[in-house]
Amino acid sequence: MTEITDFDSLRRAMAENSEQPEGPARNARAEQLLVEAERLNIPLAVIEALGHQLKVYNYSSEKAKMFVPFARLLRMWDERPEDFDEYETHSLHWVFKWMSAGMLDQPHIPLASVEKWLGEMEHRYRLAGHSERAVRSAEFSVAAHVGDVARAERAFAAWLAADRDSMADCHACELHGQGWWQAERGRDAEALELWAPVLEGTYTCAHEPHTVLASSLVPLLRLGRLDEARAHHLRGFRLVRTMESMRGAYADHVEFCALTGNEARGLEMLAERPAYFTDDGHPRSRLEYLSVVVLLMERLAERGLGGQQVPGPAGRTWTAHDLAAHARGEALALAARFDERNGTSYVSERARARMAQRPLVERLPLGVRAVRTPAPSVPVPSPAAPAGEVEPSALLAEARRLSDTLQPHAVEAWAAVARAAEGVELDARDRAEIADHEAMGRGPEGAETFERAAQLYAEAGDPGEALAARARAAYVRALAGDVDEALAAVAEPYDRVLALYAEGGTEVRQTAGVLMGRARILMRRVHEADGPVAEAVLAEAEAAVREVLALVEGRAGDDVRLAARVAEGRAMLAELAARSGSPEKGARLFARAAAEFVAAGLPWFAVEYEARLAGLAHHLGDLVEAERALRAALEHGGAYLEPVGRAQLHLQLAEVVGGRGEADEAAEHALEAAHWADEAGEGPTFGAWARHQLGGFLVRQGRWAEAAEVLESALTDLDAETHGDGVVVQTQWWLGDCLSELGEHRAAAERRLQAAEIARHWPEQHDHATLAHLAAESLGQAGLPDEADRAYALAGELWRSLGNVHGLVRSLRARAWLALRTEDGTDGARRLMTSAVEECADALDAAEDDETRLRLVVELGHTHRQFGDLLARSVPEDADDDSIRAALEEALCQMAEAVAVFVSLGDDAPLHARTGAELAAGWLETDLGRPEQAAARARAVLRVYAEADAEGGGDEAVRARRTEAEQLLQVVAEQAAD
Repeated sequence: MTEITDFDSLRRAMAENSEQPEGPARNARAEQLLVEAERLNIPLAVIEALGHQLKVYNYSSEKAKMFVPFARLLRMWDERPEDFDEYETHSLHWVFKWMSAGMLDQPHIPLASVEKWLGEMEHRYRLAGHSERAVRSAEFSVAAHVGDVARAERAFAAWLAADRDSMADCHACELHGQGWWQAERGRDAEALELWAPVLEGTYTCAHEPHTVLASSLVPLLRLGRLDEARAHHLRGFRLVRTMESMRGAYADHVEFCALTGNEARGLEMLAERPAYFTDDGHPRSRLEYLSVVVLLMERLAERGLGGQQVPGPAGRTWTAHDLAAHARGEALALAARFDERNGTSYVSERARARMAQRPLVERLPLGVRAVRTPAPSVPVPSPAAPAGEVEPSALLAEARRLSDTLQPHAVEAWAAVARAAEGVELDARDRAEIADHEAMGRGPEGAETFERAAQLYAEAGDPGEALAARARAAYVRALAGDVDEALAAVAEPYDRVLALYAEGGTEVRQTAGVLMGRARILMRRVHEADGPVAEAVLAEAEAAVREVLALVEGRAGDDVRLAARVAEGRAMLAELAARSGSPEKGARLFARAAAEFVAAGLPWFAVEYEARLAGLAHHLGDLVEAERALRAALEHGGAYLEPVGRAQLHLQLAEVVGGRGEADEAAEHALEAAHWADEAGEGPTFGAWARHQLGGFLVRQGRWAEAAEVLESALTDLDAETHGDGVVVQTQWWLGDCLSELGEHRAAAERRLQAAEIARHWPEQHDHATLAHLAAESLGQAGLPDEADRAYALAGELWRSLGNVHGLVRSLRARAWLALRTEDGTDGARRLMTSAVEECADALDAAEDDETRLRLVVELGHTHRQFGDLLARSVPEDADDDSIRAALEEALCQMAEAVAVFVSLGDDAPLHARTGAELAAGWLETDLGRPEQAAARARAVLRVYAEADAEGGGDEAVRARRTEAEQLLQVVAEQAAD
């Protein structure tokens, strides 16, 4: 911590404190610095310390403390304005706006005082010669807060009509306020149009685009612009997450989650900021926060989760019901205080309206990890059960209809029959079918129940169906892992049903059921084989399948069950073909099987085979067919797809679509995959992989903030054992790129170093070298030159071991630039840059082919160019004229070498690199007082680009170079005139 010994050390300490995170610790330090300033006995020091204190209070949860330091500043101004310098005079008038807004946010301050203060602000601004723009903006805030729409509209118009001057809020903040009013009045499209320059980065400030991103969420949802809303949430929440003063914007993000089916994410947000429930320094943002807490909790209660434990104020355990009641009471009490102060009911009405909002989107996947909100424990109604009492006979008829046509939910329909039939006498056939479908619902555990169904079918006089039930019992034993036992169990039903069918004692359907059961069991042998499948196993399974097809093909007619047997048999042959080394044949058969299921009116059965077809097509390099099959699988599955299956299909489609360069659509599929993986309870495994892929696609689109949120979320679950260390490294790598683009260089360095540490153990070290180099770049940009130098040194050694001269030379150049900022200084920088030149020259001597030589010559030219730049910038500001001239002469020598190297390449030289070096040399010539040489270099550049224009060249870079050359000529002319 800086010791305060004089005014300069006080200023350094305040600057250091300004860089600290918002919160009580920074505020306490500001209070301490004010005490230190008072000890200096310098009025301006006290003024600056009061201004610093006021600023940190404003950007914290302790906004209520602003009024005391401001009152003291105002008193000092009134008593001795000459103690204020120009900057502090401006700052004093600037924070008048903070005071008016701050008073509005504190319900204990009477409205009359707020209005009086507004008049005081107008008076002082007029005396100081300022525009009334800021005053009218403040008046608008007062009118909008109390619900005086007519006055608000007048003030709004006056605000926009007044001239912008030094007291007007920054463009970004003004546009936020103007857009907020449009949205408040129901003009969402107009609001978003106003916000566009802030969202696009044209105007920014300490709190923008943070608040615009948050304010835009609900308008975007109301307009149906869901992709933008998702993007604004991911980007915006990242900005406000760590800023204590942004509780109002944070509330907007919680509200967004409550309105889009992302309650789980909303709960995680509440858990991140427990102090937001109780911090009372800014009552208005607390009211906003508590209002959306009610909204979120009541949304949970509507979903049957009112008893779920949720994050809440410290000191007790909360359920959603409890927290909703508590937050509602606190919020409405706060709102009542505002209304009592304002003399209206407007604040309470707005709070109640916010709490009562209905979801705008039932489900909007975000792509980030969220603990899945459990579904309420309520029975799933049977599709066969209409409202009210239903006779078992009606349920029975509906269940038979569903099962005879192989409709989804047939098993549930039979379960409803069983429940309705308790205590009712049913015949053996009815009881057989109930038991049969109960067994189907039990999966591998259903063998005994199938056997009971078989006995009931026999009792009902249907021996064929009894044998089919026994075959089903055998098959589920195979599913449980005992194929040999299953084959033994199916042998007798198989022999008996063939004999029975030959005698006319049963029909095709029952016979096909037994034959298909046996074929399925034999296919289990194929599925469970380790490595290549024995030819005998394949042949036996194929014979069984062909036996089914020989029986059924041509006899299905309108019988959906028999049509399904044909299609399933075709799919089995497809798998056998693929296992036998005939993937092309397998793909054709899978396509035919899927088409037969669809033709039979059973598209949901086609899903598995479309997915298998996609895998084979991908293997065969037919990505068009793979994509078609995956899209068909999603379409055919419809609402009947299980979440995990839907997730897998979307992820496969993301990979295929992304592979042909469609990153936008690929990201959409990866997003869906992540969502459905979470729904399936596979978030930590399959969902993490989907988020990894989604993050990569977002990176490819340059959507850095969204990608960072998604990738950070993925890393929570990714681990080397489950997903492979390559996936972990790639995720860290992408995240480092994102953080670097976002200016979070220290965090980028951490991610890149973590990835490099994993890659350090890989046999091939190229990734390790690249990551070490990137980490060094981030460390340098983070202001950590010593750490950056060590990382570059490591990267350089790795590049050397790999024989990568370009990487080695670039690491040496980077270290040279860093050396200027360290104790090594110019001498160390010169040594490193000299080494870079020597490494290029040595590699050139050893180069064996023209392409390698060309690349190395270009690298040498760039190195001489950078050497010249470095020498020109290395001269200390207080150096004498002789030292400056010597350094510039040396720099010019290196620049001339760069030009010569590029010229030696002739037409192979990179044009802009050559002309850039020529112009840099020209500017050095002017600094050395050599106008003729400088002009010659400028004219040489113009000649080069004149030739390029004649050959049809010319782009933005060309125009920039020509402009610079003309500027150089103008400077030379001005020097000559002097």
